[in-house]
Amino acid sequence: MNVPIAGTLGPSAYWYLTRGTGAVALVLLTASVVIGIAGSRRVTAAGWPRFAVDVVHRDISLLAIALLVVHIVTSVLDGFAPISPAAGVIPFISNYRPLWLGLGALSFDLLLAVAVTSLVRRRLGYAWWRGVHWLAYLSWPIAVLHGLGTGTDTKVGWMLALTAACAAAVLVAICWRAGGARPELRGPVVAATLAAPIALFAFTVLGPLHKGWAQRSGTPANLLASAHVASAGPVGRTAGRPRRFSALLDGSVKQAQQPFGLIVDLNMRLHGGARGQLRIRLAGAPIAGGGLTLTGSQVDLIADGIPTVMEGKVSSLAGGDLVARVRGPSGRGLKLDVRVRIDTRANSVAGDLTATPVPR
Repeated sequence: MNVPIAGTLGPSAYWYLTRGTGAVALVLLTASVVIGIAGSRRVTAAGWPRFAVDVVHRDISLLAIALLVVHIVTSVLDGFAPISPAAGVIPFISNYRPLWLGLGALSFDLLLAVAVTSLVRRRLGYAWWRGVHWLAYLSWPIAVLHGLGTGTDTKVGWMLALTAACAAAVLVAICWRAGGARPELRGPVVAATLAAPIALFAFTVLGPLHKGWAQRSGTPANLLASAHVASAGPVGRTAGRPRRFSALLDGSVKQAQQPFGLIVDLNMRLHGGARGQLRIRLAGAPIAGGGLTLTGSQVDLIADGIPTVMEGKVSSLAGGDLVARVRGPSGRGLKLDVRVRIDTRANSVAGDLTATPVPR
């Protein structure tokens, strides 16, 4: 029996937690750095004693580390990107955006080193502790680059504004701190501080905000919704309209238990009659003996002769047969008749696809 889809599936709860904890952790890390810089000039807030400022500085830093732990754990549990637990703490070993994800792991490791050495400060000695403590300042620009390079919200206005505000706060604090430095150091520090935002702005515009960043940053090909597809083959287009085509499917399947039910991700490549990629995400309640009572779905298709990603949802499901409708930005659409066979032992999926044009 066909099961109607109740709605369109959005990103998982883990994905939202990853975004939220990452953004809040950046704000807390920024506050910690600004307080640390202010504290270095023996400044107290509104008559607060020095020890109170130190306590606030410590607590904010610990809260930032706690949120980063949640940020890492939810990134691993989300399951869409292949991020292993080890990649969250060991820099540059991930297959997913290795440099930019590695910078995040490095920033976390630096903060962790500061926290650990603070616990053994008396045994370590002030000079050694102070040297390690400076790593907290280095972790901040590394974290900013990590967020810009691998964050899913990099192009969103509010996240850009948040990052800019955090950068401005740190730059103002550094310039203010430089006012108390020796005259021969004051000029170079201010010059370097003013040059930093210019370099960061240029990197953001030419990197994360520039077309094709997902591929250049090291996203695996099977996760690129707009992955490169060879020049037009059997699918082709006529006056911008996709034609009917058929193709064979093979790929991988992932299942993840979420608070609201089960999510099944089918990542498949097209071959035979056409080349491309088809990704289907299904969500719902598991059925005893196998199967899923669907509550949501998401479908993405890219194929020969289709210049942009076509998106849509599943309209019906019966065992391994499903029907989906996808559309591109122009409004042109396709009806997808998909038959799949899932091998749960090998976590693989195979089947076939028939795509038929539908009116706008």
